Amino acid sequence: MKDEGKKPCTIRDIAREAGVGISTVSRAINDDPRIKAETKERVLSIVRERNFVPNMSARNLQARQTNNIGILVRGIENSFFQSMYKGFETELGRRGYTSVLHAVEEDEAIVDEALALEREKRLKGIIFLGGKIEDPDIPFQKLVVPFVLCTVAQDLKAPLKGISTVSVDDEGESRRAINYLIEKGHERIAVIAGKEDDQAVGGQRLKGYRGALSENGIEYDEKLVSYMPKDSVEFTYESGYLAAKRLLEAKKEHDFSALFCISDSVAFGAYRAISEAGLNVPSDISVMGFDGLPIGKYMTPSLTTMVQPVSDMVRSAAELLLDEIEDKKCVKNLFYDAQLIERESVKALKQKKRR
Repeated sequence: MKDEGKKPCTIRDIAREAGVGISTVSRAINDDPRIKAETKERVLSIVRERNFVPNMSARNLQARQTNNIGILVRGIENSFFQSMYKGFETELGRRGYTSVLHAVEEDEAIVDEALALEREKRLKGIIFLGGKIEDPDIPFQKLVVPFVLCTVAQDLKAPLKGISTVSVDDEGESRRAINYLIEKGHERIAVIAGKEDDQAVGGQRLKGYRGALSENGIEYDEKLVSYMPKDSVEFTYESGYLAAKRLLEAKKEHDFSALFCISDSVAFGAYRAISEAGLNVPSDISVMGFDGLPIGKYMTPSLTTMVQPVSDMVRSAAELLLDEIEDKKCVKNLFYDAQLIERESVKALKQKKRR
């Protein structure tokens, strides 16, 4: 049998096994007097047992740390993430920390970017904001400092383990949005989903859409699903515009009275496509979004949407990170409910009786 060898033990592995934070392991190794004797011995015992060799560059990094918290954003053009960053800046600033914003492009390795920023800015911790993690084997253990994932979508088939996350219940809240449209009398409901192979946010919100139809005895029609173009940036005005145009071009054959968009930005793009087709919202097509961007209130007509609790999510992510920094780590996966805000973009139809 071929011996694949073992992965090198990391300071995060030692911390996990000892039930302490990374900084406590560092203090034990450096004979810091602030650490309790029994805790120090427990940590050092594991260090000896695992033949752990401290990474000197990592130790030097710890010694030079500032109060900088890195905010790594994938999808920085998304207005929703921009609003969240402002919240983090305020929340972390209130606790004495400085936010360092860094945009990560789609083709960039997220951990490599985090490592570079960690060294350059001497970070105390990292919040990953937005994007998706499709590969559960991404080497997060390379990171020296604590981190939290906030609104970072995961592959439904391969969820991450041992990492704190904060997000909204995408499937459940999308199901609630579709139930709302059905209660308003809509049965032919089209949807602008993510990319066709998306198993993250797009996949979860599409699953919620399908689940609501099934619960109400409405047959799922693949022709009423328009995916974002594979070569486009997701959750933008443009991707929503292009996806809506495809639905509208086939509307004579596959008619629908309502359109559910998996983000507000997508809905704004759909507004433009509907207008260009000579149709009106909501008299011809009702439109519903997801996110709760403030600008939705000022669109014409104002957008009915599922509002994500940005303040609560920001506060929770910041608290989880700071708890880990202060050696109070407890891995949590927090899911929040959204709030349904009724505005002008959904028209009530006469409710049809079902069998």
